[in-house]
Amino acid sequence: MSALLPLDTAARDFTPQPITDGEAAAMFRAAVNLFRLWNLTDEEAATLLDLPVRTYRRWKAGEIGRIDRDGKARLSNIMGIHKALRIIFREPQRGYAWIGAPNEAFTGRSAREVMLGGELTDLMRVRRYLDAERGGW
Repeated sequence: MSALLPLDTAARDFTPQPITDGEAAAMFRAAVNLFRLWNLTDEEAATLLDLPVRTYRRWKAGEIGRIDRDGKARLSNIMGIHKALRIIFREPQRGYAWIGAPNEAFTGRSAREVMLGGELTDLMRVRRYLDAERGGW
């Protein structure tokens, strides 16, 4: 009879850690590419990030400024939406197209239209829907 492996009973700290400035900057750069794939204009992208268009364009050009807590939360939700779509759709292009397609879950509006409401909660709504569709965690 084989011996059982010892049970690891060490306490774990699963407290979420704040998003660092470096992580936020990396998420912003990824979001710029994602916005292109979602066919968003600079004005629409700025709305999702709650930034003035002028600031968004400057950051997009590489002069990323300080990203506040709300901006980090918006970027986190956008990355979560992207991740969920990559899990749900085998072909990435289908996920990118889904953003602009009418959806009964949003009373016939597209996820893009919902997100362009401009509130953090609009991004969260789309993310929660996708997380539920893919089976959560």
